[in-house]
Amino acid sequence: MDVTFEFDWGAAFASIPYLLQGVPYTLLISFGGLAIGFVIGIIFGLLRISPTVWLRAPAIAYIEIFRGTPVLVQVLFIFYGLPQLLGGPIEALTAGIAAIAVNSGAYISEVVRGGVQSIERGQREAGVSLGLSRFQTFRYIIWPQGFRRMIPALGNQAIISIKDTSLFAVIGVGELVRQGQIYIATTFNALEVYLMVALMYLAITLTLSLCLRMLERKGLVGQ
Repeated sequence: MDVTFEFDWGAAFASIPYLLQGVPYTLLISFGGLAIGFVIGIIFGLLRISPTVWLRAPAIAYIEIFRGTPVLVQVLFIFYGLPQLLGGPIEALTAGIAAIAVNSGAYISEVVRGGVQSIERGQREAGVSLGLSRFQTFRYIIWPQGFRRMIPALGNQAIISIKDTSLFAVIGVGELVRQGQIYIATTFNALEVYLMVALMYLAITLTLSLCLRMLERKGLVGQ
């Protein structure tokens, strides 16, 4: 028996307005989580290179735990597990942002560590010779140069975090994938809808990639 299938472009385009309702949630979770994760990354990245063991050890533990476990497990733990400890529910949107924050924070910590340590020792010695304190040397010499080198890796982490939000449909966050699932439940056009979901994710990540390339062409990132 021959079965023929014809792609329904009408159904695909009809799903766009509904799917667009999930874009703000996708962006809020990813960039909200990344903003918090960047702060976490700076703190733990600097602790990671501290000469003091009791500061360095917790940073290493945090980085290894959250880099070594899937973000899906992390969001399930936050959404279903933490309420048992806290004695109250956690909203799905809050759980998604928190998961992106702690997960991206672990990766950003290593980006920060690598960026700071990539600056030559001579730069530090130059700061001392100018009469700057260690903090002033870090603030005015080390960090600005290191941050420029971090930007490509931070951009890559942002793209990864945007894609990771697709996993949060399992806790009911109304992001792109969840909106697609709800729409498919009423129309049964799975192929068409998921294609549009994929294209929307692609549009978001490509836009971010193009912005990073523009920065690179203008010499604002890298060496």
